Amino acid sequence: MENDQYNLKRVFSIVNEEDLGSYTCEFGSKAKIDFVLAAPQIGEVRDKPIVSYVGDFAVITCKMEETKPEPRTWYWYKANGTDKEQIIAAEEPLRYEIKNEERNTKLVVSSLVEADGGLYFCGAVYAISTSMSNVELKVISIHEPLKPFVAIVIEVIVLVAIILLYEKSQSKKNNTAAENGTTEQTNTLTQGESNGPGESSSMRQRKV
Repeated sequence: MENDQYNLKRVFSIVNEEDLGSYTCEFGSKAKIDFVLAAPQIGEVRDKPIVSYVGDFAVITCKMEETKPEPRTWYWYKANGTDKEQIIAAEEPLRYEIKNEERNTKLVVSSLVEADGGLYFCGAVYAISTSMSNVELKVISIHEPLKPFVAIVIEVIVLVAIILLYEKSQSKKNNTAAENGTTEQTNTLTQGESNGPGESSSMRQRKV
């Protein structure tokens, strides 16, 4: 007891991550305090995927805030179904590069293929536990962004073709109608000319 206050102290021996979690300290029925024993959490979480192209490279980063303890080191993992597969850059130096700088880590993935897409996990390693965060990488072909524009161009071409066919069809109908009108007019004139000489002969016969 110090200064009319009770001070309770408990030393925890953390053997594994199962020893982490919520703890409660109670003094009789009047005093109670809850606290959580855990590794510092990575605060910066990216909610949108990183987008890159086949054959290009991608840079994925994780950062621990300055106000939190510096991790011992960083690890990177890639989701493999329900498991996480650790990325060891030394085994594939032409594909992966990991740069750790105090509270920051960076993963560079080169010569991307579509299979490189998926969830990547960064792990900040502390003595009591490893704090994890994830980032999604989306790998697309260079032609992928052009697909909407290609679809629009195709629609425009189809629409123009329909308009041209319609105008051509209307033009044929108009030409046919004009030809029929000309033929009828020609037939009428021909009949008039045929009747003309007969009428003149009849008139001459009456005069005689």
